[in-house]
Amino acid sequence: MGDGKGRHRGTENRLSRESRLPQWLRRRPKNTEPEDSRRETLLLASAAAGLPLAPAAHPVAYRCSCERIGCPTPGRHPVSFAWQTQSTTDSAQIERWAQGQPQANFITATGMVHDVLDVPLEAGRSALDRLLEQGIEVGPVAESGGAGNEGRLLFFTATRGTPEDEDEWWPCELDCHPETMDEHPGLRWHCRGSYVLVPPAKLPGDLDVSWVRGPEHPLPDPLTLLETLTDACAKYAGENERLDHHEVAWPLGR
Repeated sequence: MGDGKGRHRGTENRLSRESRLPQWLRRRPKNTEPEDSRRETLLLASAAAGLPLAPAAHPVAYRCSCERIGCPTPGRHPVSFAWQTQSTTDSAQIERWAQGQPQANFITATGMVHDVLDVPLEAGRSALDRLLEQGIEVGPVAESGGAGNEGRLLFFTATRGTPEDEDEWWPCELDCHPETMDEHPGLRWHCRGSYVLVPPAKLPGDLDVSWVRGPEHPLPDPLTLLETLTDACAKYAGENERLDHHEVAWPLGR
């Protein structure tokens, strides 16, 4: 898809962003409590790595701050329906959001600079060990809390490309229909039209989303990880036959 120019430009931009990461990681905002300072620093580091961010809801006990009755994804969705156009890497804007909404989680919009391969926690940990043992380049990895079968591991990769022809795009929803899940049980590929929570984020039940490998790691080609992740997910599915691996993962749309 595309002529490769978009990927080349993306590589150059990524290298430029990587040189800015140390200054964001060293930076500490003034007049904030230590936890707020760490939160803001991590968000700025993600933005410096090129991950576009937007404010998200946060948990209030086991409910969601959006106050929607029966919210299906409490604390996991954007606060604005315009999140795709709102998402930004502008440090000044992110600082304003973080300081003005001290409890807010943040999402990162996928399919612009990066995609995310989202797998069950157990399968993801197994795959991560294999990938590192094989010397395969692994980019940022986040763990979305949840005991047992509820946890997820998020592998951040380069996006599939930036084709000049708009018709060459396909939305994230195409990757998570039941008829395609048999090939990749338990795996969701977040690309254009989707998002994930970016660390640090809080979830209901005192759970969280945190970095296993931080955003300072370059984004790899997703195809270099896909086979290992698919194998790990297939093994996990076989060992957990009672689980509904066709259930569509969040986000459910916002």
